Amino acid sequence: MRKFNLTAFFMILLCAAVSGMVSGCGKQEDSSAEGRLELLNVSYDPTREFYAEYNELFENYWKEKGGGEITITQSHGGSGSQARSVIEGNEADVVTLALAHDVTAIEEAGLIDAGWIDEYEGNSSPYTSTIVFLVRKGNEKKIQDWDDLVKEGVEVITPNPKTSGGACWNFLAAWAYQKERGSDENACKDFMKRLYQNVLVLDSGARGATNTFVENGQGDVLIAWENEAYLSMAEYPDQYEIITPSISILAQPSVAVVDVNAKAHGTEEAAKAYLEYLYSDEAQRLAGQNYYRPSREEILQEFSGQFDLAMNLVTIDDFGGWKEAYKTFFDDGAVFDQIYAD
Repeated sequence: MRKFNLTAFFMILLCAAVSGMVSGCGKQEDSSAEGRLELLNVSYDPTREFYAEYNELFENYWKEKGGGEITITQSHGGSGSQARSVIEGNEADVVTLALAHDVTAIEEAGLIDAGWIDEYEGNSSPYTSTIVFLVRKGNEKKIQDWDDLVKEGVEVITPNPKTSGGACWNFLAAWAYQKERGSDENACKDFMKRLYQNVLVLDSGARGATNTFVENGQGDVLIAWENEAYLSMAEYPDQYEIITPSISILAQPSVAVVDVNAKAHGTEEAAKAYLEYLYSDEAQRLAGQNYYRPSREEILQEFSGQFDLAMNLVTIDDFGGWKEAYKTFFDDGAVFDQIYAD
């Protein structure tokens, strides 16, 4: 009996030791997994190519500065739709959206701390763009300015401002053109109504609109982000032309840490560094190489041969800021609904 108890005792010790070794290995594996951070950037349509390169640049930077291994995951779509997805549970650590209004919507949902727009330089816009026209080589319809888009027989491609931030910039640029000509509100509405009557396809996002025009061959003119137009030109040389309208708008994409999610994921430090590094020389030049306008003037000047820096650009401040502009033009029942529903 005594012998049996001793044997059982040693068997228990052996099992405990083996169990401890297995458990220890398991904890080591878990610790290793926890050591590799994962960051989700929820962005808008035309940033796909830029962030594919930037993420690799940042991953190397983060590792070299002692932050360890990090994996960046991307999500893309119409900016307004992307903002709603975050509000509804898409656990973004950072957002890099097409306009400040979409980031503010996430703030108002309680996920981003107030004051985010002052967190980084240039109203938290590390790069800018503007709105141009992309036409097929030869420009058969002789499109040169906004008034050419309302002519009979001209087929226009632009996304839907109810879902796409880029489409909001498009709309405001066209409105500014008509306003600059001395038109009152009714005349501006009439102009916009005629423009949207010529819209052949109203895609949900900017990249979808580009695909409609470039890949599917529909329409005579694409109202596009400048960087998106240049990408199309680079991918299909000698097939397209960029037309710069007489007036456009300074488009300022906005970035912010989604504070509630970053705190929950333990990614606060990495998320802040991810957005801060967008202002580095390397990232600013990468933005320029992807046809975005660097926000730092000295880097922007390096691309002066690429961009028309003399363009006549209005800003969102000319519309009273995004809160006022959205209320006037894009909220339910506002100007866009009025001219598009008629």
